[in-house]
Amino acid sequence: MKVPFVNLQAQHEPLQTEINLAIANVFTNTSFVLGEEVNKFEEEFAAYCGVKHAIGLDSGLSALKLALEAYNIGEGDEVIVPANTFIATAAAVSFVGAKPVFVDIKPNTYNIDPAKIEAAITDRTKAIIPVHLYGIPADMNEIMAIANQHNLIVIEDACQAHGAYYRGQRIGSFGHAAAFSFYPAKNLGAAGDGGALVTNDSQLNAQIKAMRNCGQKEKYVHVTTPYNHRLDTVHAAVLRIKLRHLDEWNALRRQKATLYHRFLLHSGVITPAAPNYTIPVWHLYVVRVQNRAALQARLNEQGISTALHYPLPLHLQPYYENLGHQRGDFPITEAYADQILSLPMFPELSEEQIEHVANALKVFVATQELTIT
Repeated sequence: MKVPFVNLQAQHEPLQTEINLAIANVFTNTSFVLGEEVNKFEEEFAAYCGVKHAIGLDSGLSALKLALEAYNIGEGDEVIVPANTFIATAAAVSFVGAKPVFVDIKPNTYNIDPAKIEAAITDRTKAIIPVHLYGIPADMNEIMAIANQHNLIVIEDACQAHGAYYRGQRIGSFGHAAAFSFYPAKNLGAAGDGGALVTNDSQLNAQIKAMRNCGQKEKYVHVTTPYNHRLDTVHAAVLRIKLRHLDEWNALRRQKATLYHRFLLHSGVITPAAPNYTIPVWHLYVVRVQNRAALQARLNEQGISTALHYPLPLHLQPYYENLGHQRGDFPITEAYADQILSLPMFPELSEEQIEHVANALKVFVATQELTIT
């Protein structure tokens, strides 16, 4: 049985007629840049996230970068980020001239450990970027309490957590702003690269809407940094259609995660855990195993596609050699990076496919006679 890692065709097929019509309407109107579909999507996505404003952008990375710059974070400043995340989180900090300061993750979770944040705060710290990694919310109450105590900006990296809940509140509505990615494989994906920043800060909303569009608040009057980071109208048209299905798709992902939990119980595979006060959206289902390379090869032989998110922590990336970190600086992140394996996860995944994947894992682990802690 072949099991793909993702299957975007399965998602698009029932929507294809509606998507084709929406794209055709954009071509008929020829409003390809910041057209009415962008305005409507921004209104709908802001309402979905429970905030006042959404700004359509070309990527989640741009959303993080523009938010940092708009809050005057730059040269000489420090921003706290988790060591376990995609490089875009830290790259946004680097791009504005600030320094990313890494913090290790909580044991048995993949998210930043709030108990370790205060030790990383200095007189140069200006912001925290918590990441809701793999669609599992970070501990926002604890993070916001620390930020408020130290007068820090909080920008949520929600690029993998569209629609997730923390203590009954949508992710993206806790910090001063939140960044989302609409990369095609995300829970809410465009027809290419895309992103958004959401916020309740009306001043921030106005500034970033100008920054994304060559610094203009009116045509040819450039009042702020002139970037070109706009969300294309075609992508907005596609996203409006998909947004109406997002909660249904997320519910299906939770069903798939429950099946993985059940089939892998007592298997020796460490399955991901979400706190009971969260409703995760399982962008990825990431387990921990020993002998990962051998397991991944074995699964591939059986037609099961897997991925690694992320095998080399940020502090050990060649790009960040200048920060002077060494192996051992963030031991939990490093241990997990050697063990993680992302299993197939998408709403249309069948129970038979999940059971097939789980059985393959159990057989491999049983033959290895290894226990992971």
